[in-house]
Amino acid sequence: MKGGDRVAGRGKGTTVRAVRRPEVRLPELRPHDGGALESEGDYDGLEFTEADWAGQAAHGARFLDCAMRRCALDETVLSRARIIDSVLSGVRGVGTDLSQASLRDVEVTDARLGGTQLHGAVLERVVVRGGKIDFPNLRQAKLRDVAFEGCVLVEADFSGAELERVTFDDCTLARVDFSEARMRDVDLRGAATVDIARGIDRLSGAVISAAQLLDLAPVFAAQIGVRVE
Repeated sequence: MKGGDRVAGRGKGTTVRAVRRPEVRLPELRPHDGGALESEGDYDGLEFTEADWAGQAAHGARFLDCAMRRCALDETVLSRARIIDSVLSGVRGVGTDLSQASLRDVEVTDARLGGTQLHGAVLERVVVRGGKIDFPNLRQAKLRDVAFEGCVLVEADFSGAELERVTFDDCTLARVDFSEARMRDVDLRGAATVDIARGIDRLSGAVISAAQLLDLAPVFAAQIGVRVE
């Protein structure tokens, strides 16, 4: 079996389809000239290092085979941007707008972001490794083959999102919102902490561990109106 047909399991009789991970092999990159980003800009084979993009707008820009290292993204507007076969390392910022953006075959490592707008975005074959993301808005987003590894997600909003083959290994999920989300082969068993604020009833299509079931029992009870004393 290949790619998404592979089967992964952590317990007897429990299987989920494995995440197809990105295989990013960057070519020799050229340093960016340091100019401001442009809407509908076309960036190919470039390395951006410690660029300050605070307040800049690049609606619909395309980044192919690029590396963004330690860049500042405060209030940066990248709505409808396409980021393909690229690496984002140590990026930071508050209020970054990636609404309706498309990320395909992307590795994100050690990001420090707050209030990132990803509503309506499409993430396919993406790894988010390390770092902390506060209040990410992933409403109506589509996540397919996405692996979260060793990161902290605070009040992540997945309302109405579609999640297929998504894992959360060694992650802390604090006050996550799964309201109206649709899940298929979502594996929560590897998460260090799972704290679901809303949408406990939308976990059909997800797999949790026995220990997580005990931790979430009060939330399940509240959902069906059972009082525990």
